[in-house]
Amino acid sequence: MNLDRRLLRETRNAFPFLLTVALCSWLAGVLLVGQAFALSQVVARVFLMGDTLRDVLGWLLGFIACALGRSALVWGGQVAAQHLAGIVKRDLRTRFIERLFALGPVYVQGERTGELVTTALEGIEALDAYFGQYLPQLLSAALVPLTFLLLVTPLDPISGVIMAVTAPLIPFFMMLIGSQAEQLTRRQWRVLSRMGAHFLDVLQGLTTLKVLGRSAEQTEIIARISEDYRQRTMAVLRVTFLSALMLEMLSTLSVAIVAVEVGLRLLYGSLSFQQAFFVLLLAPEFYMPLRALGARFHAGVAGATAAQRIYQVLETPLAKSTAQLLVSERETEVEHTSAAPDEKMPIRVQPFSGTAVFDSVEAVHLSALVKCSPIHFVDVHFAYQDGTRPALRGVSFTLPPERKIALVGPSGSGKSTVVQLLLRFIEPQQGTIRVGEIPLGLVDPSVWRTQVAWVAQQPYLLNASVADNIQLGQPHATMEQVIAAAHLAHADIFIRELPNGYDTLIGERGTRLSGGQAQRIAIARAFLKDAPLLILDEATSSLDVQHEELLQASITQLMRGRTVLVIAHRLTTTQDADQILVLSGGHIVECGRHSELLARGQLYYQLVTAYGARKVASPDT
Repeated sequence: MNLDRRLLRETRNAFPFLLTVALCSWLAGVLLVGQAFALSQVVARVFLMGDTLRDVLGWLLGFIACALGRSALVWGGQVAAQHLAGIVKRDLRTRFIERLFALGPVYVQGERTGELVTTALEGIEALDAYFGQYLPQLLSAALVPLTFLLLVTPLDPISGVIMAVTAPLIPFFMMLIGSQAEQLTRRQWRVLSRMGAHFLDVLQGLTTLKVLGRSAEQTEIIARISEDYRQRTMAVLRVTFLSALMLEMLSTLSVAIVAVEVGLRLLYGSLSFQQAFFVLLLAPEFYMPLRALGARFHAGVAGATAAQRIYQVLETPLAKSTAQLLVSERETEVEHTSAAPDEKMPIRVQPFSGTAVFDSVEAVHLSALVKCSPIHFVDVHFAYQDGTRPALRGVSFTLPPERKIALVGPSGSGKSTVVQLLLRFIEPQQGTIRVGEIPLGLVDPSVWRTQVAWVAQQPYLLNASVADNIQLGQPHATMEQVIAAAHLAHADIFIRELPNGYDTLIGERGTRLSGGQAQRIAIARAFLKDAPLLILDEATSSLDVQHEELLQASITQLMRGRTVLVIAHRLTTTQDADQILVLSGGHIVECGRHSELLARGQLYYQLVTAYGARKVASPDT
């Protein structure tokens, strides 16, 4: 019957509305019995017993009251069902997005963005019909016929038995057809997700496709996918119409059986007219909830199918660090000396769902801890694709406080994995990362990220104003602070030249800005965040020489008093680093200063030569 226990659990936050739906369905069934009984009394008394209107006025008023009450209950049940669906969709969509955020970029990069968007929108929206139509109708189909049986059987046991025997045939055939419908709906959903994902890919790569002359070819591909989706949809509709036909036939034949046996008994005088008329009035209404359930059956199948993909994301386990697995259930307290020589700073670690996190009150001290403590990578291992693609193999190094460390290496050496670990998007599979003596796994990731400023090589900008994009670094910053950060990043001049200045919408992914302007917005964001740990992923790679010189001074100011990790691609930015770490094959194969590594003539020297950096001579050259 397409009842997913996980979906039923979603109604906990909206249980009063679910209870209201059930109560309204049951009371409406009771009033329907009252309507039928009152009407049967009126017809029998007027046409057979010769009563006048005055004599049956009470029954007529009862009939009208039952009709009005039933209408109000039906309306109330529909309103409660819509509230139920709205609350469930809101909670599911919120948890779905939160889960994607918790899983992080590594998980999202392994999925098709368009497919995830389709699931978050169309998939969760498909649950509207499930909770707003199918589930209420399922409750009605369970409660109303049962109520009829309890009230009719004492008055007419034979009709009650016939109804009790024929009613289960309808859900039985629904389940037989349901397995086929579920398979077809699952295929339809897969094609819809593929179509949404492919269409988004085409839109994002439209420029490349036009340049390569492949846009017409993609139009044909989308047309083929659309035709496939049409065929899948028609297959689902065929099964839906077939099931509706069978349910109509079963319910009609069942009503006919009841009518025949009632008519025969009435003809032979074993049943009074009032009783016979009462049963005949109720017989179609007895099967009506089951027929309506058949009409809503497709909504139940579609909702259950969409829920499978939704829960596939929601039930994806979060990565756990080794440090989290070793947390004691007892509260621990670690003391670390702060910047002030005579001041002790307590950092209390609390057990929470098996993972210790810093108290929110004491998290304000984390900034001072990061500023004055080294960050240690201790024998860190990490592999992608369920351990089949190693990225780091026992990496150990230290980021000293207020020092600039450069990380270089060929493509695929593990540089990006180090950044992902520092940003807590992934956790070490072996080894630990420590801030001073504190395992990083003991810190709430959301609290830790407030202490990290990251300037990516290709920064992502939202389709919002310039000010909003800068303010992402510090949501509560004033406009004066935003402008000051833009000044430091040498972005204020070009921002003021935009049509609406800081209020200018910059388009999706910052399409209205050049690459250099987008990078300066990201650097302004880092200035505004003012975090003690700074990660620069070649932050000046998209700038021309003039603006690069301006920004080098700003970045130097930004790095002052902070722990800095520079991911170097061009290798011209490594010569002033306090230490250079050379990664290759997931191992650190060299470390030292620029001149030392050049003099050794090993991998670093080869990388500098390969990147055309011979003009950057060492002091010994």
